[in-house]
Amino acid sequence: MLGGIIGDLTGGLKNAHLKGSVVLMRKNVLDFNDFGATVVDGITEFLGRGVTCQLISSTVVDHNNGNRGKVGAEASLEQWLIPTSLPSITTGESKFGVTFDWSVDKLGVPGAIIIKNNHASEFFLKTITLDNVPGRGTVVFVANSWVYPQAKYRYNRVFFANDTYLPHQMPEALKPYRDDELRNLRADDQQGPYETHDRVYRYDVYNDLGEGRPILGGTDDHPYPRRGRTGRKLSQTDPRYETRLLPVVDTIYVPRDEVFGHLKMADFFGYTIKALVDGIVPAIRTYVDLSPGEFDSFQDVIKLYEGGIKLPNIPALEEMRKRFPLELVKDLVPMGGDYILKLPKPQIIKEDEKAWMTDEEFAREILAGVNPMMITRLTEFPPKSTLDPSKYGDHTSTITEAHIGKNLEGLTVEQALAGNRLYIVDHHDHLMPFLVDINNLDDSFIYATRTLLFLRGDGMLAPVAIELSSPLIQGSLTTAKSTVYTPESTGVEAWIWQLAKAYVAVNDYGWHQLISHWLNTHAVMEPFVIATNRQLSVTHPVNKLLVPHYRDTMNINSRAREALINTGGIIEMTVFPRKFAMELSSVVYKNWNFVEQALPDDLMRRGMAVEDPSSPYKVRLLIEDYPYAVDGLAVWHAIEQWVADYLAIYYPDDGVLQGDVELQAWWKEVREVGHGDLKDAAWWPKMQTVPELVKACATIIWTGSALHAAVNFGQYPYAGYHPNKPSASRRPMPEKGTEQYAELARDPEKVFLRTITNQFQALVGISLLEILSKHSSDEVYLGQHDTPEWTSDAKALEAFKRFSARLEDIERQVVAMNANPQLKNRNGPAKFPYMLLYPNTSDYKGDAEGLTARGIPNSISI
Repeated sequence: MLGGIIGDLTGGLKNAHLKGSVVLMRKNVLDFNDFGATVVDGITEFLGRGVTCQLISSTVVDHNNGNRGKVGAEASLEQWLIPTSLPSITTGESKFGVTFDWSVDKLGVPGAIIIKNNHASEFFLKTITLDNVPGRGTVVFVANSWVYPQAKYRYNRVFFANDTYLPHQMPEALKPYRDDELRNLRADDQQGPYETHDRVYRYDVYNDLGEGRPILGGTDDHPYPRRGRTGRKLSQTDPRYETRLLPVVDTIYVPRDEVFGHLKMADFFGYTIKALVDGIVPAIRTYVDLSPGEFDSFQDVIKLYEGGIKLPNIPALEEMRKRFPLELVKDLVPMGGDYILKLPKPQIIKEDEKAWMTDEEFAREILAGVNPMMITRLTEFPPKSTLDPSKYGDHTSTITEAHIGKNLEGLTVEQALAGNRLYIVDHHDHLMPFLVDINNLDDSFIYATRTLLFLRGDGMLAPVAIELSSPLIQGSLTTAKSTVYTPESTGVEAWIWQLAKAYVAVNDYGWHQLISHWLNTHAVMEPFVIATNRQLSVTHPVNKLLVPHYRDTMNINSRAREALINTGGIIEMTVFPRKFAMELSSVVYKNWNFVEQALPDDLMRRGMAVEDPSSPYKVRLLIEDYPYAVDGLAVWHAIEQWVADYLAIYYPDDGVLQGDVELQAWWKEVREVGHGDLKDAAWWPKMQTVPELVKACATIIWTGSALHAAVNFGQYPYAGYHPNKPSASRRPMPEKGTEQYAELARDPEKVFLRTITNQFQALVGISLLEILSKHSSDEVYLGQHDTPEWTSDAKALEAFKRFSARLEDIERQVVAMNANPQLKNRNGPAKFPYMLLYPNTSDYKGDAEGLTARGIPNSISI
């Protein structure tokens, strides 16, 4: 310390000391059970020998240590730098001084640092900064990592300066450290079970959802993306399965740094899901058992948002209140004696409680709802089936020109097809093979649906026919029994049409939850997270590019396996395929195609866009007012430009990319292991050119940010009122001349509500959607970075600034389009503006927190 001061006074002639600072967060700042703990408590424990740091040279090697960069003397943390004078310090962070005995003349510029924790408990290390390094200026080591007591590790924790190097550019002195770190993260010799402090990234199949369901992944019948391995023991009753956890006691292992440091919504989410499963669900079950157990009118449903319902005081609720910090569950379980389940009013009924029933709103949600990626352009009439005729017979649609002709604004079907005016949402083929099983479950009756839509002259879509089909066994064939319904506006037939739309909404809800949301964002991302950590060094440009878009994804997926998608979990409880839900997602994964996840490719595949070299996006939309696609293409283009600008800094030509051993190993592992069940698919990019890498990285970023935002944050706003988006249906369509039809004439709302999701499913389902649809207060949005010093590369920082500015331009465009009365699909009859792909880059204060249905977070963190 004294030497440091003297060095400063003499102008640091010898350069024998380097001064710097360390920013870390104590564990209990982040601990929920420690909410009242003051920051100053225990700060002193870090001084002295509590935490030591050793610099590693990037230029001078130690011949006695495998030619690794020379390691300096240990330095300890010094005085606590009071945060008030340091605006960059956020709540709970502590900043310490540190002085290194290090001569740049003799040892060169430091390129890495060893950190040892000699305490009893872990801390979250953010950054170490060296000031005034001769010949270099400031050097920042970015950690963003939990550091456990040294005895927990088989190796030293090494952190690199924020410089970027392809493998062949890495300074020789640092190469062995780079290789060691990747070997530690791969941990291919460690079988597990892994402990909380471990940093092991390995793959496994989905054999941990509970016995009695197929194992997903590793077979031709049930292919699936891989998940992170936990190494838990195998079940004694069936050793193909991993044991399930003891609820409450355990949490599923994920590599430690995947559980992010801040009071992140993901941890919050973990608590609220547990509270929901352990406390609220049993209470709802008891409530439904004690009450009539059904909603009788739409007004009954609306009471949920106005006065709430009083849940019975069962022991599970008391237990929950004791177990979880109030901070966390106060929204779920109000204060005071009574347990009132009161939900906020979803946006879909805020302005107008009946707008959801209009054909305009029904059709608008196909373009700007929570599942806007199902619609395809119709190219042949009647619609054909791709089901195998040797098993299913002929499943061609029974919709005829006579059904729809009167609603085509004077066009024939032929003219409407030729003019790109007919569209379809077709759930028929992918549900039909499951319907015999699903409809044999108790209280379940599902149709496979086809919905035909006409693009009107005013740019809005109108549903013109809905076909409901159920399986009909004829000998060895599963054929279809189909009925076609067309729009009616008066009498009982108007209610028949409402029910037809409800059966479509049920199909859409299940597909949205299991495929558009779970499979196509959460599940397919996890292999990329694992492969990036195993094969790309933190100093690799592609690691720096992608890692912000992985934050919390493995963590959130592990929570889903624990309580949502598991056997008997909330998805099986509330969504119509029930115990067949995950199996259905596995069948759909057989046709997953990474290349088609890029938005322009997806739009062209569905016939919603055509190639157009004159457009900046290289495609032109055939429905101009398609909010998801319009906003999405602008965001996609911004991402693609940013990725291209960034990668051009490091890959001047294809040769450099082909010679990048880490990148090639990464891509090979994604294809052959992470998505190994599809490794032979012809569509995989070969990863031999820079444009291939640009598109692959843009697709990964799009999937983790914008695609997930589009399907996640509108769930409660659109489906929190379940008559608009029911998750199941229980009985067939009433037929003329039956008692059910007469009942529909007498009490239509009651029959409608008894046909869709039952009360228990509805209350549990919308309680879950409320949790899933919230933005957290510390959300990091697309175009923002939670670590300003993520790279030392000025060109990369400039390119990122341009990216953020483009996204802020898109925000202004979205607001302007929402205000344009010509664009009728932006707000619709429900007067609910489409903001799901509003980037929210300009919001650094957390203004979009809660159920705002706006903003694109960087990653899948809920």
